[in-house]
Amino acid sequence: MTSYDLAEVQYDKARVARALGGASRDAYWLDDPDRPEPHPALAGDTSTDLAVVGGGYTGLWTALMAKERDPGRRVVLLEGSRIAWAASGRNGGFCESSLTHGEANGLKHLPDEAAELDRLGRENLLEIAQAVERYGIDCGFEWTGSLSVATEQHQVQWLAEEAEAAGDNPDLVFLDREAVRKELDSPLYLAGLWDRTSTAMLNPARLAWGLQRAALDAGVEIYEHTPVRGIENAGSTVRLTTDGGTVTAERVALATNVFPSLLKRTRLHTVPVYDYALMTEPLSPEQLAGLGWHNRQGLSDLNNRFHYYRLTTGSDGRERILFGGYDAVYHFGRSMKPEYEHREETYERLAAHFAATFPQLKDLGFSHAWGGAIDTCSRFFAFFSSAYGGKVAYTAGFTGLGVGATRFGANVMLDLLSGQETERTRLQMVRRKPLPFPPEPVAWLGVKVTTAAMVRADRSQGRRGLWLKAMDAVGMGFDS
Repeated sequence: MTSYDLAEVQYDKARVARALGGASRDAYWLDDPDRPEPHPALAGDTSTDLAVVGGGYTGLWTALMAKERDPGRRVVLLEGSRIAWAASGRNGGFCESSLTHGEANGLKHLPDEAAELDRLGRENLLEIAQAVERYGIDCGFEWTGSLSVATEQHQVQWLAEEAEAAGDNPDLVFLDREAVRKELDSPLYLAGLWDRTSTAMLNPARLAWGLQRAALDAGVEIYEHTPVRGIENAGSTVRLTTDGGTVTAERVALATNVFPSLLKRTRLHTVPVYDYALMTEPLSPEQLAGLGWHNRQGLSDLNNRFHYYRLTTGSDGRERILFGGYDAVYHFGRSMKPEYEHREETYERLAAHFAATFPQLKDLGFSHAWGGAIDTCSRFFAFFSSAYGGKVAYTAGFTGLGVGATRFGANVMLDLLSGQETERTRLQMVRRKPLPFPPEPVAWLGVKVTTAAMVRADRSQGRRGLWLKAMDAVGMGFDS
């Protein structure tokens, strides 16, 4: 097999069943004995200078950096469940510099400021690395870069052209078939492009817990199991209603991402899409040596329905492989339910694809299988809004790119709430919103038609058909 048209993979169902038989249905990163104890829920009314709604990356960065900007400011963070229980604790741990879901997508949507956004994204990633060091966050931060792999012949040319366009940039390295298989040995790989500096790998839950500790040390008050039910303008302040009391705030940052926005006018701008991943059992030294992977890059292929995978070191010091992606599932009515977090047919498909990618590991089992919802918007990177005369700021739409970009989004929200114009608030990225998704049943039909068109493109040497070209023309196309 030399193709990533893995939809047609014929696999041994008994072997896949054995591989998944012992897999916990908990998210690997959250299944950690060092997970912090929960904080109590809000009990009673309170007032604050800044209220942050949401305890994922966006909310944590917002709360922490608000205290960095003004240590005397009172900051209250309200989380409906547990810190990092959703996307921030379930993702692959790819911390990327891109703010636009890849250079090509940025050029498509914001060509006039693509270079500026590239610079700001790289500065943001460097500042994340500095914050991890400054606060002593034990999240396995590794500056490995990313490796994009061609698994179809036409994709080899794509990578070669990208490397050529980069000129003599030493941080972007084209790898032919022999060279890429020396980096990581899979019979599917035809070429690769290693971007040495664009991506760091980390343990996503431990990053969030480290940010939580840093925020608490800075004086942030955190309340878990405190969903915010309503928001209203209260003159010079904003009033948030929870089950345990009312929070009156001078300023509010809404960091709810995939969950329905408290601002009704932004609700059609995102849809929840479910993504899934597997984590292998620990590799033996011989298995790891047979792979190579000495530089530990995070990998993805170039298909519309793409896979992402990476190494991670467990608490026992042994290496595992996270393998995810391919299926992205939307449920009618923007529905989100706990039962959607698991999809056995996707787990089986991923296990079969893993064995096809690494036949030398075909008998390796999986310890964890899990899923979760991603907040997707029509331009595939974050957008911003403000309300109530600038007293409320909002961001969402990170589309699976939140590990790094949420810190940038948090800075934008703090800038907006300050009322001062900054380099960030002048950006078209901040000032322009993506097109909203249509209401049902049009949204569901559109997602189904687009998914089918993307599958056809993958099977047609990447050629985009009429539907995808139409989506490109109206500003709802994606090109990473």
